[in-house]
Amino acid sequence: GPAPLLLLALAVALRALNCFLVQTSFVPDEYWQSLEVAHRMLILNISNYGYLTWEWASGLRGYSYPLIFASIYKALQLLGKDDVQLLIWVPRLAQAVLAAFADVKLYSLVRHLENAETAKCVYFCQLCSWFTWYSCTRTLTNTMETLLTIFALSCYPIKGSKMGSSCKYLALIALAIVIRPTAVIPWIPLVFSHFLQEQRKAVLILHNCIPVGLVTVGTSLIIDRVFFGEWVLVQLNFLKFNVLQNLGTFYGSHPWHWYFTQGLPVILGTHLPFFIHGCVLAPKRYRIFLMAVIWTVLVYSTLSHKEFRFIYPVLPFCMFFCGYSLKHLKAWKKSAASFLLLSNLLPALYTGLIHQRGTLDVMSHIRQLCNNSYQSQAFVFIMMPCHSTPFYSHVHCPLKMRFLQCPPDLTGNESYIDEADVFYSNPLGWLNKEFYNDTLLPSHFIFFSVLEEEISSFLALRGYEKTATVFHTHVPQGRVGSHIYVYRKKTEMNH
Repeated sequence: GPAPLLLLALAVALRALNCFLVQTSFVPDEYWQSLEVAHRMLILNISNYGYLTWEWASGLRGYSYPLIFASIYKALQLLGKDDVQLLIWVPRLAQAVLAAFADVKLYSLVRHLENAETAKCVYFCQLCSWFTWYSCTRTLTNTMETLLTIFALSCYPIKGSKMGSSCKYLALIALAIVIRPTAVIPWIPLVFSHFLQEQRKAVLILHNCIPVGLVTVGTSLIIDRVFFGEWVLVQLNFLKFNVLQNLGTFYGSHPWHWYFTQGLPVILGTHLPFFIHGCVLAPKRYRIFLMAVIWTVLVYSTLSHKEFRFIYPVLPFCMFFCGYSLKHLKAWKKSAASFLLLSNLLPALYTGLIHQRGTLDVMSHIRQLCNNSYQSQAFVFIMMPCHSTPFYSHVHCPLKMRFLQCPPDLTGNESYIDEADVFYSNPLGWLNKEFYNDTLLPSHFIFFSVLEEEISSFLALRGYEKTATVFHTHVPQGRVGSHIYVYRKKTEMNH
C-alpha cells in the first residue's frame, strides 16, 4: 500500500531542515555542473554572461540535469522572484524534497520485502547516516543518481517478491544513466540477475529494454541538441574521456584499495559494524544487493581518480543491511540505535555547518558589489585553486569576475601546465606579469590565507587593503588555507 502521509510529511520536514543545516561546500561540481550551467541557460536570453567549464565545450556533460534547475530558475523569474537567495536555496530544497521521497520509498520497499519493524530500522539507519545528511540535499549528479537508484530499487523485481515493474525500474535506471553515465555500474549485476530469473527473456528485451532505451536516449539527444546547437552523444564522450583516455587522473589518483580502506569505511562511518553484521545475517535472496555493492566498489577501484561521492549510490544498499542487523539486535537494539544517532550527529553537523564553509560565505561579499552604483567598475579576481567558489549562480548580476583556469590538456601535449599551476609555481611573478599595467588591476582580490605572505608586497605596492576575513576550515591543506581574505583597491573608492 501507499506509504503513510504522516511519514512523508515527517521525511520532508526533516530533509528541509537537513537542507538548511548544510551550509558548506563539498566539491565544485555541485555548482559548476548544475547551477552554473542552469544559470547560464536562463541568462542567455536576457544578457549574455556566465561561464561554462571545459566539459561543456567538449560535450562531456548533458543538459538534462541542469535543465531541472533552469526550469526552477525560469519559474522564479516569471513569478518575479529571481532573488539571489531563492536562486541558491530553491534548487537545494527541491533536491531535499526528492531525498525525502526516496527515504520513504526505501521504507516502503523494506516493509514489503520484510516487515514494518525491519523497515523502521532501515529507515532509521538511512536518517542517521552522516554522509547521506551531508550529500542528499546538494545539487550533485551523484545525489540524483543515488535518489534514482532508490526509486528504481523500489520497482525492482527481486527473487520471491510479487511486486516490481520491469518498465518502471528500467526507465529510472535509464534516467539515472542520462544524468550520470556511471549510474549503470551498480545495476549491471541486478539487471543481469533479473534477466536470468525472467522466464520471458525476449519480452523483457523487446518490450522493456529496447523501448525504454530508445525513448531515454532520444529525449536526452534532443535536449542536448537544443542547448549545444548540434548533435552530441554525451555518454559516449564521457566514456571516452574517463575510461579509455583515463584523463580523470588529471584530478588526482589514488591506490587501487582506496575505496575498501578509506572510501567505504568513511562514508559508512559507525554504520560499518552493522553493515558487516547485516551481510552475515541477511537471507540468501538479498545477496544480490551485497553483490551490487562489492561489484560497484571493485569497478570504481580500477579507475585511478577516486572520490567519496562516486560510491554514494551504494549507500542505500548498505543501509538495508544495517537496518537488518539493527532489527536482530533484540535486547541491544535501543542502545545500538542511540549509539548510531549520537555518533553520526557530530560528523553530520560539523561537515554541514563548519568544514569548508568559507567559499560559500565569501560570495555574500561579492554580492554586495551588485547593489552598488559602482558595479560597472568592479572587477573581482578569485585567486584560488580553480572552481573553489561558485560563480554567477550565487551572484546573479553581470559583475566582472575572473578565476584561475584549469582545463586538462586534450591535445596530448606532454609539457602542458594549466593556468592555476603556473600561477601557484610563482604567484608574485605571475601577478607582475599579468598586471603589468595599473589599469588592468582588479578592484578586488580574493584568496586563501596561505597565499597572503607571498603576495603581500604586490598588494601593498598597488594600494590594496584587507576588507574581510572569512573562516573556511580547521584543516587547511596545500593551497587551501584556513581563512579567505578579501582585498580591495583603495583608490577606486575615493572617486
